[in-house]
Amino acid sequence: MATGYRDIEIGQTTAKLSQRPDGTQVLETVEQLPDYPDTLIERLDHWASVAPDRVFVAQRNADGEWESVTYRETLNRVRALSQALLDMNLTPERPLAILSGNSTEHLLLALAAMYVGIPYAPLSPAYCLISKDFGKAKYICELLTPGAFFVDTASDYGDALNAIAADDAQVIALDDTGYTGAARPFSSLMSTPVTDAVDQAHAELTPDTIAKFLFTSGSTGMPKGVINTNRMLASNQEMLAAVMPFLKKEPPVLLDWLPWNHTFGGNHNVGIVLYNGGTLYIDDGKPTPALFEHTIRNLQEISPTVYFNVPKGFELLADRLEQDKALCDRFFRDLNLMFFAGAGLAQHVWDKLDSLAIQSIGAKVGMLTGLGATETAPSAMFASLEESQSGVIGLPALGVSVKLVPNGGKLECRVKGPNVMPGYWRQPDVTAKVFDEEGFYCLGDAAKFIDPNEPQRGMKFDGRISEDFKLNTGTWVSVGPLRARIIDAGAPVVQDVVIAGLDQAFVSAMVFPEREQCRALAGLPADADISEVVNHPAVVERFRQLLRDLKASSTGSSTRVDRLVLLTELPRLDAHEITDKGSINQRSVLENRAQTVADLYQPTPSPAVIRLTD
Repeated sequence: MATGYRDIEIGQTTAKLSQRPDGTQVLETVEQLPDYPDTLIERLDHWASVAPDRVFVAQRNADGEWESVTYRETLNRVRALSQALLDMNLTPERPLAILSGNSTEHLLLALAAMYVGIPYAPLSPAYCLISKDFGKAKYICELLTPGAFFVDTASDYGDALNAIAADDAQVIALDDTGYTGAARPFSSLMSTPVTDAVDQAHAELTPDTIAKFLFTSGSTGMPKGVINTNRMLASNQEMLAAVMPFLKKEPPVLLDWLPWNHTFGGNHNVGIVLYNGGTLYIDDGKPTPALFEHTIRNLQEISPTVYFNVPKGFELLADRLEQDKALCDRFFRDLNLMFFAGAGLAQHVWDKLDSLAIQSIGAKVGMLTGLGATETAPSAMFASLEESQSGVIGLPALGVSVKLVPNGGKLECRVKGPNVMPGYWRQPDVTAKVFDEEGFYCLGDAAKFIDPNEPQRGMKFDGRISEDFKLNTGTWVSVGPLRARIIDAGAPVVQDVVIAGLDQAFVSAMVFPEREQCRALAGLPADADISEVVNHPAVVERFRQLLRDLKASSTGSSTRVDRLVLLTELPRLDAHEITDKGSINQRSVLENRAQTVADLYQPTPSPAVIRLTD
């Protein structure tokens, strides 16, 4: 256990590194992955028998009260829903598509599909509720050919369903009022009499049975349908339990908002609860100005034993914990570990959480991260507590082999293990391109050792191979690490960054400013126009100072930013500039805002461009 941390058990692994004559290296752990069940859904049978009255999932109702479902109740409801899905003749060729956000009903229906071997696909609600042309939803449904759709409020999804649903597809709705099409109320499915067909289908499940399709976020193109098998889900949960042994010793309690159409929320977090017989409180909040108060309200009542979030969520939470000692004490009271993914966590946020934990419980609570992907269910590597910091991805999970292949001066990261997908649904050509001749999945990420002489210390993220580019001097620019440096150095006024400079003489940046922080810096009211905010002298000077700070810590032209522009238009989902989970598509932003890029490289750019030399 690392010094100064709450006394909990963290799994320790031993690295084994082998070298090949061509410079390729293979990194594995000496320890073996323990046995795991054939399917994740077996754990529902187990816990319904062992702990039938323990709460599995809880969600606030319309009156704001928690409504809970026990493991026994979950199994009974899942079996009735399974029969209803079998009666709809759903198959892998005609799966269930879930369009709605996180809810108890969403979870029950998803488990029901898994229980009898019917794949389901949770799709991002944003593709139907925010998108105007339903482009990604259409693309996905043409690939999937769903036989049924589940929505919460059918009227909200009416236009989307008309655009994406086949004529013979059935619609299941929590609320079917105001919808002009035919929809089956979810409540009617709950009363379906269960036949032997459910037990027969359940008994025929294998490790290779498809549990679900998860679609990639589309940050590098249109979403791809990742086949998630039972083997992937069950093995990955055993990998997680090896890192966090306390999960098996005490049923975990999670309060979680992360969307189930992504692997972090839907596989990692829901899986942790089901695999270890825990309780999931569905957080109706999000790390946004409009919804974060919901999260705070929930944390005032629920003390999690492990807490997962994205960096923005931890940033907002740290500020609130600092202001509210009672909330801070309740948050850290039972907390064994925190974990982030999706982006780098700024060091000042990390330090604040450590300080608050020490004030509250007399010790720090560990913060872990790692490396994973939708294609790896998701976890492939974990940082140790001793080395954990932004950018560190650690060592392979038990049972995973990591191959490091020299590529453009970097080490390209490839993985193999029981948690790796068999391929993309109905895209054999795309699948073939992402596996090498030895069957390793090519993540597209680069990694480097923290210390090449001590591989046991683990590895650091070294950027996305596809994002890196050369200046006209032939110098490579590593986009991922540079982007992380800018966000960290520009905290809290930088929300996100896109790096420009392909075939140019110097690096520039297009910055999405953190609007509220910039308004506060400028002393302007909340309704001030963003154009006024970014042109305010105090804001301009803050970002010019950022350029100076980056220069002071740079090692050459590839790590220095000479110019930047503050973008006043938010990234657009329909233009593929941002995914529904908030990840920026660097390529699309550069293409869509080519005029802005051109302005950055004019001999005399417009006044919007902030220059290091001014």
